[in-house]
Amino acid sequence: MLETKWLRQFATVAREGSITRAAEQLHLAQPAVTMTIKKLERELGIGLFDRRQGRLRLTPEGERLYQHAERILAALTLAEQDMAALHDLSAGEVCIGIPSMLGSFYFPPLLMAFRHRYPSLSIRVEDAGTQDVLGRLCQGKLGLGIVLTASLPAGLTGLPLLREEMVAVVPAEHPARHQPYMAIEDFLRQELALFRHGFFHREYIEEVARQAGITPVIGFESNLIPLLKAVVRQGFAITTFLRMAVRDDPSLFAVSFKEPYFLDLCLAWPDDRRLSRAEQAFIDFIREQHRG
Repeated sequence: MLETKWLRQFATVAREGSITRAAEQLHLAQPAVTMTIKKLERELGIGLFDRRQGRLRLTPEGERLYQHAERILAALTLAEQDMAALHDLSAGEVCIGIPSMLGSFYFPPLLMAFRHRYPSLSIRVEDAGTQDVLGRLCQGKLGLGIVLTASLPAGLTGLPLLREEMVAVVPAEHPARHQPYMAIEDFLRQELALFRHGFFHREYIEEVARQAGITPVIGFESNLIPLLKAVVRQGFAITTFLRMAVRDDPSLFAVSFKEPYFLDLCLAWPDDRRLSRAEQAFIDFIREQHRG
């Protein structure tokens, strides 16, 4: 019979690729984690990991178990959150998946205002791209998340949040700074600094490049907004952000694309789970802010 603590340790080793790092994260002794993995393999009668170049990698059987473990552990976390806030709002946690750009430039005032109203609730932000957030919502690994309204599938409810323009971002000396717009073809022919896969900005750029028959030159890849900004600021590449990301940055300049592109984003949650009172309070708070 599988024990929850075994699955938690196994999933941590799978994510970290190292028993040592997993033990540190779990605050356990390394031999204890090693023993747990061996017990799990004996119980199931299969090998879960291969060691390659000093890193533990999941076997095909291990990958299947990891998928199950992630769903089970996410369901347990959500259940714990539900129970913590079942009777009142004096305890509990709101966990929400937020793309880094919104987490940096749009959500901080909202989160702080929500916390001011409900000081006993804790807030946990999972930083991920909209594509990743959508997948985790659909898999039951998240209770709340920010996703593209156009991508909202059956099974998720969405509360419209904001509409924001995707723009090219260039440094002060770039010739496009003084132009009213930039053609997407001109953007694609320059060296680019982009988010990694899982972020809609990256998927969008690759799709328009495919349609235009242009292979973009991606000189820098990072999910760190300050790093991408620094790369553009120094003139090594240009990028694309939501306009809000450069609104208060005097050293970077937003240029609309010739065919302006806007993203509609919403706060989403799965239909098939009961919202905790803490989660419902957050949804009601966001709805109230947008009515105001």
